[in-house]
Amino acid sequence: MSRNSRIRAVLLLVSAFTKAVLAHEHHDELSDEEKHAPVDSILWIHIFIQATVWGFLFPIGMVLGLAKSRWHVPTQLTGFALTFAGYFLGHIHGGRKFLPSAHEKMANIMFIPIFLQLSVGIYLKLHLDPFRPFLVKCHKVIGVLYPILGWTQMLFGAIAFMGYCRGGELGQCLAHYIMGSGFIAYACIMVLVMVVGEEWMKRSGRSPEFFDSAVITIWGIVNTFTEHHGGPWSAKDMQHTALGLIWWAGGILGVFMSKNNTRNVIPGLIIILTGWGMSNHDQVLMISTKVHSMFGYVLMLAGLARIVEVCYFVPVFPPPQPQETMMDDAGSDHTLAPGRLSPPATSSKKPYAVEFRHLPPLLLTAAGVLFMSATDEELRYVHEKGMDHVTYILIMISIASSIYHLMIFLVHVYLTSGRNAAPATQTDDREGGIELVDTPLNRSFGLGSGSNGPNGYKRVPNAAPLEGTHVLGDDDDED
Repeated sequence: MSRNSRIRAVLLLVSAFTKAVLAHEHHDELSDEEKHAPVDSILWIHIFIQATVWGFLFPIGMVLGLAKSRWHVPTQLTGFALTFAGYFLGHIHGGRKFLPSAHEKMANIMFIPIFLQLSVGIYLKLHLDPFRPFLVKCHKVIGVLYPILGWTQMLFGAIAFMGYCRGGELGQCLAHYIMGSGFIAYACIMVLVMVVGEEWMKRSGRSPEFFDSAVITIWGIVNTFTEHHGGPWSAKDMQHTALGLIWWAGGILGVFMSKNNTRNVIPGLIIILTGWGMSNHDQVLMISTKVHSMFGYVLMLAGLARIVEVCYFVPVFPPPQPQETMMDDAGSDHTLAPGRLSPPATSSKKPYAVEFRHLPPLLLTAAGVLFMSATDEELRYVHEKGMDHVTYILIMISIASSIYHLMIFLVHVYLTSGRNAAPATQTDDREGGIELVDTPLNRSFGLGSGSNGPNGYKRVPNAAPLEGTHVLGDDDDED
């Protein structure tokens, strides 16, 4: 095929794609038949592809890029191809129709970071020197934004699919989805600090509670002056404004108590008070009251777990040590693995300390999902379907567990791929066994070569039973 023929073929494909996209119209008004028409298979495929790409594939590609893995480029290119295919399917589906939405507008806006990331990536692969350091930073920043963009667009998609957050419901949607996403983001940051962010925290010269308290203060100030919109004060207005007051008052106290790199329990205490307030937040529907109560209880438990963690399981982050003795992000009591530059771990910290530190972010994730699922429209729909609050809450906590699993999985991918991956060890043929790759994460769980990890996982030797030992199933022969 000649060069002109290839260009003509590409232009025809682009033209067909553009016509299909422009032919898909959104109307300001829909009939009941259009609103309740069955969802066709093309739309379901669109939802599956985009959820897989933006919720799973692109985050993995981002982590592989940060770890400088050779699988970063193939993963991202696969994601780009599937994204374009999913976008095309989203504009040619039949069946149910939808009103114009933020999901529709965001889909077009997201092509800006997609093309920027793709263009910068191609430029960097050409190994051209001009602007390379600047573009490397841009490429990294855009890549880190992908999970945030994907989360936002998937929320917009779910809202558009259900027809929520229109008219007078918009304010409640914003409050629930923004604050719920904030709890999940807080949990994600806690995981990063716990596993790979200790050295950054040391270099900052601040304790984690300083940043927690600063964010709580800012959010409290915003909440105090945005909850009441004129007219008589309702009980909800007063309660939400009071929560804003405790956030910025307690946040300022937490910032002050964090001076000199000091750990404190103020953020955990504020979380407990917030949970207590929400657990007593009466609603119109009984199922709504139950879900809000469960949200409050989970939040109180998360605050309590955070206080216990700070008091008993997390020492003070010391200032940075000299380079020759400083451990990297993968090594110390605060992380899941001993560092490559550090001496063998001799800490007296018990193995359960690491496991307990997963409890606060897991509970915060569950609280965030519960709060996002507690809008009036969502719970009216659940109530009309005849589902009770127990079933609904268990489903939401299952979703939260899956989200937290994804967080931990992405951290695991970072610690075991690219520049962080360790070579596979040789297996002793005489043992006849399979030896796991000796990585920092495996060593932390006692699974690497030569590891006497905290849990003492070791291969069971193929040895004959000791003399005089009775083995179940053997019959005792009597002379």
